[in-house]
Amino acid sequence: MVDPLHQFVISPIVKMSAGGVDLSFTNSSLAVVVAVLGIWILFAWGTSGINSGMVPSRLQAALEICYNMVLDLLDNNTGEGGRRYFPFVFSLFFFILFSNLVGIIPYMFTTTSHIVVTFALAGMVFCVITLLGFMLHGVKFLGVFAPSGAPKFLLPLLIPIEMISYLSRPISLSVRLFANMMAGHTVLKVFAGFAAMLGVWGIFPLFINVLLTGFELAIAIIQSYVFTILTCVYLRDAVHLH
Repeated sequence: MVDPLHQFVISPIVKMSAGGVDLSFTNSSLAVVVAVLGIWILFAWGTSGINSGMVPSRLQAALEICYNMVLDLLDNNTGEGGRRYFPFVFSLFFFILFSNLVGIIPYMFTTTSHIVVTFALAGMVFCVITLLGFMLHGVKFLGVFAPSGAPKFLLPLLIPIEMISYLSRPISLSVRLFANMMAGHTVLKVFAGFAAMLGVWGIFPLFINVLLTGFELAIAIIQSYVFTILTCVYLRDAVHLH
């Protein structure tokens, strides 16, 4: 039976190095390029005829729905002043979404199944939000570690708890996305292996695999949504010190 974890191995496609540093173009790099090109093609195609008629095309309507969905997330969770960060949140949502979806394509690589990728994304969000908080509020941003209305005698206990909670954000964000994508693809590979081993009698695990693929598609979308909505919540703390 094929090792279900073999699909997560990063392998070079074009080997390159410079100064002893491995710069090889890998299957992971290819998946990132495909995801970025897919986003570019989608929006280039969807917006190419935006001024050609009064009635939007189906693709344009779908993109507008996605646009409004992310905008509503930002408005509802970040509040006033949050819209200026819409390009960042919108780009983050679509990059994670397409990275998840590319991994469902047979023989493609799932970049978000690696903790180093998801932690890099979560770390970027953490750094952007922390820097933004200090840029907007200066030293007052440290007030997020002292809940408003809390009795002063409890602050020595609450401040360390809030600091741990704040510093654990990139860990929780990255592990949630990584674990869901890796677990889903592992289960898919296991059932696909069963179907191949059973031959003609593999129709039942094959049918389950089809259902699991649909489930994995839903997980890919939901995890992108969850990552985005948590980013909006964290942005609220930086903007409004809540």
